[in-house]
Amino acid sequence: MTSRAELENYLATLLDVGRFRDYGPNGLQVEGRGEIRRIVSGVTASLALIEAAIEAQADAIVVHHGLFWRGQDGRVVGWMKQRLQALLQHDINLFAYHLPLDAHAQLGNNAQLGLQLGWGADAQFGEQELGFIGALPQPLDVAGLRAHIEQRLGRSVTAVAGDGRRLRRVAWCSGGAQGYFESAIAAGADAFITGEISEPQAHLARETGVAFLACGHHATERYGAPALGVHMAERFGLEHRFIEIDNPA
Repeated sequence: MTSRAELENYLATLLDVGRFRDYGPNGLQVEGRGEIRRIVSGVTASLALIEAAIEAQADAIVVHHGLFWRGQDGRVVGWMKQRLQALLQHDINLFAYHLPLDAHAQLGNNAQLGLQLGWGADAQFGEQELGFIGALPQPLDVAGLRAHIEQRLGRSVTAVAGDGRRLRRVAWCSGGAQGYFESAIAAGADAFITGEISEPQAHLARETGVAFLACGHHATERYGAPALGVHMAERFGLEHRFIEIDNPA
């Protein structure tokens, strides 16, 4: 068991929350009961996750995607009312860590995605050093890399092959990080892996020769939250359960 305040302070230090310029608040987003024994981790603070956490009798939920984002409608109506009402009625704390959970060198989404895919990073790159880059265990062509990722993540991958070179160094940044493609190219990557693709990236891949692979936003960001949950459980002697809410994105 631990207190809400102790857990919040510990996570702020562990994830170095203060160094990030983010799209929403990191840390405690909704205050619940003061003592925490049981935590649920998940990717997004959806109503489905909140209801599952209620069923699991959780004292706190820890997610990557919280409730509050820059520029959103500030009214508590509709889906926002439903989510907040469920949390408040059941006195459940909601902790959310966005960019800090992407960037952490051991527990973060990018570090854990690399482990899932079977390789490690030797450097970080890009704005706020969110991107990871490293050498493949053995060179692959784009088809081989795509097949490997599809097998490990259990979903289809959109690939733009670039110039067909053998791939030796790969860069990755989970979620909606297609804007990091140019930074990955500058860092010396032969291929860049992220969650989503937008219109410009196909042209950049063809013109620069660097392959681009879009592997799913949720699919690339489902590993940091459970790793953080396991760490918290071990550190504070808590019960922990990761709850997967399926998302095709």
